[in-house]
Amino acid sequence: MTDRELINYAVDAAANAYAPYSKVGTGAALECADGTVVTACTVENSAIGSTICAERAAVCLAVAQGKRRFRRIAIYSRESSDYCVPCGQCRQVLGEFSQDMEVLCVRADGRYVSYKLRELLPLGRS
Repeated sequence: MTDRELINYAVDAAANAYAPYSKVGTGAALECADGTVVTACTVENSAIGSTICAERAAVCLAVAQGKRRFRRIAIYSRESSDYCVPCGQCRQVLGEFSQDMEVLCVRADGRYVSYKLRELLPLGRS
C-alpha cells in the first residue's frame, strides 16, 4: 500500500469525526502487519479528558480484532494547516506496540511528513 492510499483512508475516516468543541475533525488509518487497515476518527466530549483521539480509537479497534503488530499510521485533520501529529497520550499508546512504527502526519492540503514513532516519543517503551 502506498503512503497516499493509507492517507486516503485517514481522510475518509475524518469525515465521521465528532468534534463540536475543537472543530478539528481528525481521522487515522492504522496499517497492521498483516496488511489490513483499521480506521477511526476523533470523538470529542465536553469533559475534554474523555475525548478519544482518532489514533487511540484505531488502536483499540485493531486490538479488539486481535491485531497487535502495526506498520504505520496516517493521521489527518481536515481543518488544520499544520501537520497532524499525535498528542502525548496517543504517542504513548502507539509506543506500547511499536517504537519503529512509521507515523504519517498529514495537513488539510494533503502534504505530509513521516517520522518513526521513536522520533516523536524519545526514550519510550521498547
